[in-house]
Amino acid sequence: MKTKNKEDIARTSYWLPMNFSWSKVPWWVILLIISGILIVILIMTNSNYRETFIFLRAGVILTLRLTLTAFPIAMVIGLVTGLARLSKNPIIYTIATTYVEVIRGIPMVVLILMIAFAIVPLFVNMVHSIGSWGSSSEGVLGIIFSALESFSIRSIPMGARATAALAIGYGAFEAEVFRGGIQSIGSGQMEAARSLGMSYLQAMRFIILPQAVRRILPPLGNDFIAMLKDSSLATVLAVAELTQLTRIRRSSTFRVMEAFNVAAFLYLAMTLILSAGVRILERRMQIKE
Repeated sequence: MKTKNKEDIARTSYWLPMNFSWSKVPWWVILLIISGILIVILIMTNSNYRETFIFLRAGVILTLRLTLTAFPIAMVIGLVTGLARLSKNPIIYTIATTYVEVIRGIPMVVLILMIAFAIVPLFVNMVHSIGSWGSSSEGVLGIIFSALESFSIRSIPMGARATAALAIGYGAFEAEVFRGGIQSIGSGQMEAARSLGMSYLQAMRFIILPQAVRRILPPLGNDFIAMLKDSSLATVLAVAELTQLTRIRRSSTFRVMEAFNVAAFLYLAMTLILSAGVRILERRMQIKE
């Protein structure tokens, strides 16, 4: 008891709370803050860091644009595919399962290259063929078919191809997230909704999905952060996102340390801010629940 009293007195004398414990201090947060402050000081005081930061700002905007465009599309694909994976129709189930298993088994960089240089040209050739087939039509149809005939591979920029590849790739992962979330809701919820006269879609929309979304919000947030980092793979298409601009800066100035330090700092800042936003959203959803 005497030893404990002495510790309490010592803590009180140093203005520390009685239940304070050094082991509970978030040292990783402190280290990140110190590292971030050092990088900010370098950006403000060192001309090489400052010029690198200014050069990479456009890459940050494009990285966020890719992620914020691709992830909602991936969520829609995942929701539809997840529902299809729960369907009792063997054709719908087989198509959805094939999509999920195939896409999840292909590395993201291979998927990006395949969609950009194989699937997109195939799609453009199909559109061009349809336009050529109906080019002899007159009136409004003639105008539409002429527009399709003039459609070329250059009409689809590399940024759009990268966005489509990220959405398709992550759509397969989101499908499993939605499927697991829906299956985690007890079957009695659906039975109760159907007994009240709701259709399957109404019960899914108003009863099942609102509960499932609360449970799958953490994995959705993790996938959102992962997509932000995987957007760097768009550099294989020469899309001017953050990683591509970092490579350009490094090769043009030979300032390797400055380029990659600033790029890592910007990626880390984006992921930490978005992670904090996801945590806040999780807390609010839990409060509503």
